[in-house]
Amino acid sequence: MGRQGRIIIRGIVQGVGFRPFVYAKAQELGIVGTVQNAGSEVRINAYGDQFEKFLELVRAGTPLSVIDSIETLPLTDPRPDSFSIIPSAQGSFSGLIPPDIATCDKCIADIFEKNSRYKDYFATSCVNCGPRYSIIRSLPYDRERTAMAEFPPCCECSTEYTDPLSRRHHAQTIACNSCGPQIALLSSDGEILSVPDPIREAAMLLDQGAIIAIRGIGGFHIACIGDTASELKRRLGRPEQPLAIMAPLKVIRDLTNLSQEEEIALKSPVAPIMVLDKKDMKVIPHVSNLHTIGCMLPYTGLHHLLFAALKAPFLIMTSANVPGYPMITDLDQAVTRLKGTVSYILTHNREIVNRCDDSVIRKSHIIRLSRGLAPRRIAHDLGCESILGVGPELNANITIYRDGFTVTSPHVGNVRNPPTFSYLEETIERLSNLLHPDIRVIAHDLHPQFLSTRLAKEMAEETGATLVPVQHHMAHIAAACHEPCVGIAIDGVGYGSDGTIWGGEIFSGEIPDLKRVGHLQPVLMPGGDLATKFPERMLYGILPDENIEQILALRGWSQSDLRILNQQVSRRFNSVETTSTGRILDAAAALLGICRQKTYDGEPAMKLESVAWGVKPELWSLSFSNNEGCRILNTPSLLKIARDEYIRSGGDARVIRKIASSFQYNLARGIAQLATDAADGGGYTKVALSGGVSYNEAIRKTIAEEVYARGMELVINTDYPLGDGCISYGQCVWAGMSRK
Repeated sequence: MGRQGRIIIRGIVQGVGFRPFVYAKAQELGIVGTVQNAGSEVRINAYGDQFEKFLELVRAGTPLSVIDSIETLPLTDPRPDSFSIIPSAQGSFSGLIPPDIATCDKCIADIFEKNSRYKDYFATSCVNCGPRYSIIRSLPYDRERTAMAEFPPCCECSTEYTDPLSRRHHAQTIACNSCGPQIALLSSDGEILSVPDPIREAAMLLDQGAIIAIRGIGGFHIACIGDTASELKRRLGRPEQPLAIMAPLKVIRDLTNLSQEEEIALKSPVAPIMVLDKKDMKVIPHVSNLHTIGCMLPYTGLHHLLFAALKAPFLIMTSANVPGYPMITDLDQAVTRLKGTVSYILTHNREIVNRCDDSVIRKSHIIRLSRGLAPRRIAHDLGCESILGVGPELNANITIYRDGFTVTSPHVGNVRNPPTFSYLEETIERLSNLLHPDIRVIAHDLHPQFLSTRLAKEMAEETGATLVPVQHHMAHIAAACHEPCVGIAIDGVGYGSDGTIWGGEIFSGEIPDLKRVGHLQPVLMPGGDLATKFPERMLYGILPDENIEQILALRGWSQSDLRILNQQVSRRFNSVETTSTGRILDAAAALLGICRQKTYDGEPAMKLESVAWGVKPELWSLSFSNNEGCRILNTPSLLKIARDEYIRSGGDARVIRKIASSFQYNLARGIAQLATDAADGGGYTKVALSGGVSYNEAIRKTIAEEVYARGMELVINTDYPLGDGCISYGQCVWAGMSRK
């Protein structure tokens, strides 16, 4: 008498080829029964002498699956004669659809195989690759609930779909040139051009210097060859902003100091943009004038076909949307918004249901959580209530907690912008449609004026959910470490619990009981946000003396402008105080003449890091004070040392590089000393680090060295961004742990 049982598998088991995998194992072991999608779980009825062996193989799962639990129940249903995949049913929603991933090597080989029916077909995919999240409308994951519903499979695709020996067995995205999405080349005003091969034609136009919008998996990119980079920057109005490139692996190896670890990440199914160290600052400076450059490999069939016809070694590949705004996904929007920027549009006719930008990684640390990495699902016991974290204002995303798992959406953007705020609301709705949470708690930023805070309050009024405000930097630490620790949160600006602007904070304790025990010295931001855009204002706000006035005068500041600046600082008129680490770095960049006006997010600090790259720093003295139970690092004293060194340098570029390196190093030393002294005093062994400034490799490494030298452990969450892309997750963690 053979063994039998009902197997219920929960986790990420939709869109990962789990049913065909189960079918194949059943055929291999002589198992009869059924397999079925049900909500976000898979249910198997299995009968056979090798039931235990079958259960063991099923437990291993597919390469893309994440199995949370396997439950085996008694089975009394009649025994069938064979094994079959039966229609999906409704069920639990504890799992999730996986992120979009790169087209696999086997499918790429099919595209270039002479006798393959997928020859030159841009949307080729199988159960192991291609779009997932960007095309899903609802669960269970079946073709009729995706953007592929508009493309009924032809006879040949249907045959492969039902063939247990095919890797496209039950691949919901299966399509070919006869039945699937089609590609077209359009003029900038949306007129379809009659060309025999749109991709090959686009490659020829790119080689000739054209700028083309390309519709990808999660939205539109703008592409051009390297020689056209300066013109693209001019059209975008971003003359200084570095651009990412897409290139074959050999080209990336030639341009950068690509490590083995970075190459593995680059070639992974995630296929992110990797921020890599260039071999030399002089490498393609018109593309990136920093010591780093963002690089990615072709990750779709369209990209591979484009590069097969392209003569240029690489393509500039940048998001078509304005920074901070949502990805452009709709063709009509692309035609309207990109006129004057692009000359042509290479597009396809498959709907992008859920937009998704490229993920960005630097030195194993996530900068942007998106395609390939998000939705990000993490096991974490935060209680029985479902929680929504609506995130910060800049670099926002959302997180939903349900039944022991947090799920974080792809990058949303700057929700100050009305279109991005609408996208935030859309993301909450779409992720809720997939997870079906009964949200009883809504966590939000402490800042009362944030649009995300307003949204949280409106949702709470409608649903009766409990609101939990979470201070921005404490959310950073909640995202980084859930154990007793000292936390370092270093970033731009965030609303403090005392109503002032924080950004260089040291906390001690355990979530949700953190105490502020240290910070950078509060300094003035003359003109408020103007000091962010024009960092020389920040410099004068910190050091309002004759030396700085003279430096600014030599740079073209009029006596009238200097007088107004002096009055703002001396009378503290329209000048707010901040402990921001980012603003201190901005001031140093301004002092050294590295960046006088910010044209993109993080520009002054990024340029400061590049100028300092590879230069050994000098040891400067540090100064501390105490106030109201907090230890304070005197940052103006560091800036004074830098000022004196700068004046003595006479503009020598080598000395300026040394000052930049030394300023970063000693600022990081001071921050680390605040933290390690607090850890010693409180008996803590862990120091957590988070915040956008932590992306600065020199600062992060210096903090790490100082922490390790004191015999402590440095904790950094590598599952989430160090910047504000971790805030919604931290908000959920804080809210859940505060209500336990």
